[in-house]
Amino acid sequence: MGALVIRGIRNFNVENRAEREISKIKPSLAPRHPSTSNLLQEQTSHYPEIKGEIARKDDKLLSFLKDVYVDSKDPVSSLQVKAAETCQEPKEFRLPKGHQFDMINMKSIPKGKISIVEALTLLNNHKLYPETWTAEKIVQEYQLEKKDVNSLLKYFVTFEVKIFPPEDKKAIQSK
Repeated sequence: MGALVIRGIRNFNVENRAEREISKIKPSLAPRHPSTSNLLQEQTSHYPEIKGEIARKDDKLLSFLKDVYVDSKDPVSSLQVKAAETCQEPKEFRLPKGHQFDMINMKSIPKGKISIVEALTLLNNHKLYPETWTAEKIVQEYQLEKKDVNSLLKYFVTFEVKIFPPEDKKAIQSK
């Protein structure tokens, strides 16, 4: 509601305000330093033909200017190229593995991607049974790339809680 009021105030009498701004007298040049104006007056008094040279139009230079033709095209930006590359045909989807967790609004997952639940499951399976859950089996099961799976297994681990028994009898017992 506030934007509607502000827009109405901002657009009120726009044409008249714009016309008033356009018809204002344009600002003049900044005043020159007194020593500069004295030098200019001396030069124009000694050489009066300078004023004529400044005001004269050179036809040869004007013809050169008319012969110049500039044709420019915007180069294709890298963002547009990347955007064109990312527009691919529709991706293939797969159903999520394991329905024991409540996966809200997850009907299908793009191939080459996994959900958080699946990532935790495969990391835990690999930690518990590394002989059976190898990188190759995970690649086949979840349709991922081998380098991604190797990086996942190398750099990510699941949380593990370890409870160490107290070594001496003076330790505080948990309740």
